[in-house]
Amino acid sequence: MGRSRYLRAAHPGPSGGLDPERPEELLECLTGVAERIGRPAVLIAMDDLSAIAVSRIAPMLEGRFRIPHQPDGLPARVADKAELSRLCARWEIPHPETVIPASGAEAAEAAWRLGLPVVAKWSRPWLLPAGDGLRSTTLVHTAAEARGLYERSAEAGSPLLLQRFLPAGPDTDWFFHGCFTRDGHPLLVGSGRKELSWPVRTGLTAMGRWLPDPAVEEAGLRLARRLGYQGILDLDFRRDERGCFRLVDFNPRPGAQFRLFTDGAGLDVVQALYLDLTGQRVPEPVGGPGRVFVAENYALLAGLRGPLPQRGSAAPTPTVPPAPAAAAAAATIPAQEAAPGAGRSGGSGVAGAAGVAGGVARPGPVRAVPVAERGRVELAWFAADDVLPFLAMVAAFLGRGAGKGARGAWNTLSGVPARGRRTARAVARAPRQRGGPELAAPPDAQGPGAPPGAAEQTGTAETAETAEPDGLVTR
Repeated sequence: MGRSRYLRAAHPGPSGGLDPERPEELLECLTGVAERIGRPAVLIAMDDLSAIAVSRIAPMLEGRFRIPHQPDGLPARVADKAELSRLCARWEIPHPETVIPASGAEAAEAAWRLGLPVVAKWSRPWLLPAGDGLRSTTLVHTAAEARGLYERSAEAGSPLLLQRFLPAGPDTDWFFHGCFTRDGHPLLVGSGRKELSWPVRTGLTAMGRWLPDPAVEEAGLRLARRLGYQGILDLDFRRDERGCFRLVDFNPRPGAQFRLFTDGAGLDVVQALYLDLTGQRVPEPVGGPGRVFVAENYALLAGLRGPLPQRGSAAPTPTVPPAPAAAAAAATIPAQEAAPGAGRSGGSGVAGAAGVAGGVARPGPVRAVPVAERGRVELAWFAADDVLPFLAMVAAFLGRGAGKGARGAWNTLSGVPARGRRTARAVARAPRQRGGPELAAPPDAQGPGAPPGAAEQTGTAETAETAEPDGLVTR
C-alpha cells in the first residue's frame, strides 16, 4: 500500500511494536502523528490489536483524532473468545457449543463429550508469547492433546476454550460486514459467502460474493444493537449440518474483503464511517448485492488446490423448524428490536424477516443473484489507475515462492537423516558387486527385526510435510 499514488504520507508505528496491554508507546506515537498533521484526523484501526489498543487510549486522543466511540473496552471484550461465547449465550446468538475447562481432566472429558476432533482456542490470543509453538486456534484429535494444551494455560496467558468442530464444505462459510453509528444504528451492512479461501477451507477469503441472507444479517444487526456498537465490524459465521448459522469470530475492525460491500454509488463501510465521524450525511445505500471480491494471489493458489465455485451459484439454505422453546423465546423479541435499521441494510432489506433463537436458525432460502448484477468484480490488488501496489504484490508473491522452492530443494539435498545417508551410500556401492551376492543394508540402517523397506519408509516419514486438518482456523 505504500506504493499507491493515493497515499500522501506514511507514519511509522511504535518502535517497540504494538502491545495492547501496554499502549503507552502507541499513545506517544499517535500524539506525534497528530502534531505533524496539525488538525484532527479520522483514525480507523485495521487489525484486532490496533482496535484494542486504540480503544484503551481513546480518551487521551480526544481532540487529536476522530475515533468511533466504543464503550467499556468493547473491542477487547468481543475479541476475547470466552467473553464472546458468554455474550452469544446471553443474547441467543447461535454459537458453536463451547466449554471452558477448569482442569486438565475437565479438558479431556470435554473433548470426548463434544466429539473429537474439537477446536481449541485461547481466549485472548494477543497474549500468546512469540516463538513457543502455541497457536491461537488448534484442531485437537485426542483427549490427551486437550489435556496437554490446558496444562499450558499459564504460558498462554489466558483460558483455554474447547468448541465443537463444524466441518467445512460448500456453502458453509459466511461473513457479515457493517458500519454503525452510535447505539448500533446501521449505516451500511451486508452478508456474503466465502467461495474460495486460502489455505483451502481454513483461511482468509480468496473469493467472496455479496449474498443477502436474512439469518446472517439479523444476527449481525441484533448483536451490534445490543452492544451499542459504533464503527466497523466483521463477523464470521459457519453453517452447521442443521442449516444454523453460528458465529465463530468477531473482528472489531474492517475485514480484508470490506470493499466487497460497496454500493452502486461507490460507498463502502470505510467511507461511510468517515462521513459519519466528520459530521457529513451518509447517503442511503443503493444496490450492491451480487458483487464478487477476488484476492488475486490467494485465489490463484486456492483455485489450483481446490474446485472452483460455479459462476453465480447460490445454494439453498436448509430450513430448520424451531424447537418449541426456541419459538417461544423468539416470540418475546419485539419486532422493532428484531429488525433494527432494516431499511438501511444495504443488502436484502429484510434483515428482520428471520429470527435466530436458542441455537436454532429459521432462515429462508438464499436468494439467487439477479443476472444483471452478476460479474461485478472487486479485485484486491489491481486497479488500472494505480498499478504499483499490484506489481509490488506480484514481485513479493513470486519472491516468496522462489524462496520456498529454494529452501525445499536445499532441505531435500542436505536434510537427509544420517540413517538415510548411510543407506544411500550402501545402495550406491551395490552396482560394484555385480556377479556377487546382493548387498544388504548395513545393520545400523535397519534395526533388528525391521520389515523390508523400513529404511525407505523412515526417510519418507521424516521429510514429508504434515497436511493441515480440514477445520476452521481463524485469524
